Amino acid sequence: MASTTQKIRIGTRGSPLALAQAYEVRQRLIAAHGMAEDDVEIEVISVAGDRIQDRPLAEIGGKGLFTEDIEKKLLNEQIDIAVHSSKDMPTALPDGLALTAFLEREDPRDAFLSPKADSLETLPKGAVVGTSSLRRQALVRRARPDLQITGFRGNVQTRLRKLDEGVADATLLANAGLRRLGMADVITELIALEKFPPAPGQGAICIEGRKDDDRMAALIEPLNHEDTSAALSCERAFLAALDGSCRTPIAGHAVVEGQDVSLYGLVLKPDGSEFHEVSLNGKTSDVGQIGKSAGDQIRIAAGPEFFKDWS
Repeated sequence: MASTTQKIRIGTRGSPLALAQAYEVRQRLIAAHGMAEDDVEIEVISVAGDRIQDRPLAEIGGKGLFTEDIEKKLLNEQIDIAVHSSKDMPTALPDGLALTAFLEREDPRDAFLSPKADSLETLPKGAVVGTSSLRRQALVRRARPDLQITGFRGNVQTRLRKLDEGVADATLLANAGLRRLGMADVITELIALEKFPPAPGQGAICIEGRKDDDRMAALIEPLNHEDTSAALSCERAFLAALDGSCRTPIAGHAVVEGQDVSLYGLVLKPDGSEFHEVSLNGKTSDVGQIGKSAGDQIRIAAGPEFFKDWS
């Protein structure tokens, strides 16, 4: 194996899933460039979203709590790239940073996990579902207004432990994360996208870098999956048009086939009582405009009163 003259430093959160994603990027870099194992280092960075576990994200600052501490080190050149779950990324990034690559997307569906029922539909009346995702809460309430919701923060292992301890009768997790952890066997049911559309970006690993770092841009370029990049650009434009954050129940999923892209978007009231949806098709060369147009259409259809609940 050849050795580079300058090591690559990857910044990541310290959860088992975040580490699995960072190691996947590391191995792909090594394979793409014939590097030695020691050429790529992983640095675990403590982030506020992991340190603060006693309050919902919507109360303490939203998605940025999972990225800000890492981005500071990236801007200060203490790391070369950062690896994130795409659904955790705010639509507005710090000046000087950009999402430079998306790995090929995993299955974006949500997984239903329960020791008491085979599906969300068959949960007993009044059963408790544990999730801190406002999107999942709203979708559960839309489908089963009789169910109770309790907040579930923490990494995958923590949530599964809470489920085992009986804190809730069921929970919902991203299928992609469970697969990356080798834990697909814990899934009770994979929920159809039509019933339970995913968060924008769900299932895709992204790489964040400095805009002026041409060296890293060249090294990362072979890792980028073009169809995933186009789909995620469309979803993130939709999210941006709605000022999406952890305070907003939004679902969005784009599918690319050749030069064509189709986007489905959904916004809900937090209690699931009202929702607005949109479907748009177009060309991959226009993904940004398609996403923005979809968000604009929903804003017009829903009206300003709908969004007051989001503040």
